[in-house]
Amino acid sequence: WLAHCDTACLTSTPPNITTDQYALLALKTHITHAPDDLLANNWSTAASVCSWIGVTCSSRHKRVIVLNISGMGLTGSIPPELGNLSFLLQLDTSTNNFNGNMPQELGYLRRLRFMSFSNNSFSGELPSQLGLLPKLQYLLLANNSFTVILGKVTNK
Repeated sequence: WLAHCDTACLTSTPPNITTDQYALLALKTHITHAPDDLLANNWSTAASVCSWIGVTCSSRHKRVIVLNISGMGLTGSIPPELGNLSFLLQLDTSTNNFNGNMPQELGYLRRLRFMSFSNNSFSGELPSQLGLLPKLQYLLLANNSFTVILGKVTNK
């Protein structure tokens, strides 16, 4: 099919969706366990990320604005590539078994308003960049093993 595709086929792809797809596929590779291979069967390059479970895209630009994978029974870690979801408004990984450190690249999510990492097994220090997210209204971190909690969160 691609051999017969002209320039119009290439321009019909939603703008920048490959950036979002790359970030979500990085997350998928960092997940070491998912019940019933939930993401393996759904997060496929054969479909638009906008149709993936837990993903909501904006209607206008078709960019990922919500990633809600809460309560899916996932085990793994959060990759730095999630910081490339530049249109993300909500990020919810709560009530899973994510572990390891929180990547500082999450501080690049300048539009983020809601972030929940509660009820996981995260550890280590929280990146100070999280305290500088200008639109962040809710930051939920309960029931993890962080060694340092942000001393001051500014919201300008």
